[in-house]
Amino acid sequence: MAHRQQTATAETELEPADVHDVLRNDRRRLTLQCLREADADEMTLNELSERVAALETGTTPAPRDKRQSVYVSLNQTHLPKLDGLEIISYDSDAQTVSLAERAPEVTVYMEVVPEYGLLWGEYYFGLGLLAALTTIAALVGVPGLSQVDVTVVALAFYVFLMGSAAYQVYSQQDPILFQRLRS
Repeated sequence: MAHRQQTATAETELEPADVHDVLRNDRRRLTLQCLREADADEMTLNELSERVAALETGTTPAPRDKRQSVYVSLNQTHLPKLDGLEIISYDSDAQTVSLAERAPEVTVYMEVVPEYGLLWGEYYFGLGLLAALTTIAALVGVPGLSQVDVTVVALAFYVFLMGSAAYQVYSQQDPILFQRLRS
């Protein structure tokens, strides 16, 4: 394993400054995203650098010089830092990378933005606003809605909200929530 730069214990959480430091760098965020989305539990440094370079350039495969640049910076800077914080496990000899036990402490802050660019917070705000306006419209007697009981309108939005939340948890496979449910 790579040399640990910092000593972290499983009993304590990462310092907020460490979490912010990790997340403020695009390449480290992309690294964590690639590892979370990987089909296998472990990736080689070559695979990881190719995926990160492709995400950075928007082309697959990314230009050779970009892949090389990503490879060098991951190997020399980013992976040792993430390994030192026990967010990933990086074996510099075998050149393999995997998420470690502290990964959920950082990835919980990484809301993946869907292709259409709508954040979950914006989605829930829009859904709540639509629910409020539809409920008010049913109360004041807007044609079409006045024939539907307000309770049915509110219940329909509640069920849709719960379904959306369940989909979000499932799609992001939030490990912290599942750990809490097991406890």
